[in-house]
Amino acid sequence: MELYRLKIKNLADLKAERAGFRSQGKKVVFTNGCFDILHPGHLRYLYAARQLGDYLVIGLNSDQSVQTIKGPERPILGQAERAEMLAALEFVDRIVIFAEPDPFNVISELVPDVLVKGADWAEDAIIGADVVKKAGGRVKTIPFVDGFSTTQIIQRVRQGEKAKN
Repeated sequence: MELYRLKIKNLADLKAERAGFRSQGKKVVFTNGCFDILHPGHLRYLYAARQLGDYLVIGLNSDQSVQTIKGPERPILGQAERAEMLAALEFVDRIVIFAEPDPFNVISELVPDVLVKGADWAEDAIIGADVVKKAGGRVKTIPFVDGFSTTQIIQRVRQGEKAKN
């Protein structure tokens, strides 16, 4: 097994690790998403999120969760493949896959120091923001990178379009 796969944890193991991080005074950053067809927008977003703390934890929507949110034709890549690609990124420290439509349970269990979402989310609409702020944490938004969207990539592939450089 490749070492990067050790980054993929279940919630119970991640919660135990979180306690260790906390005892060391380390700041845990949490974000979540489907990350179907990983692209430069995702990479830049995740890298920026990691700069906000010592450990970046990604809550990854399970295949069933993605289907509930995005429809029956998604995800394009399964949860194991999506988790493996994220885990291979040097600036990603842990991944936890969740089956619910949103990450509230994961956030409530982990109580990260920093909760991050894309700038298209208003802070009062970010799931788990109240939990994080009540515990003394911060909620941050990161601007999107124009020109990158999984939905747009899928449309381009279906239409046989080439990449635009």
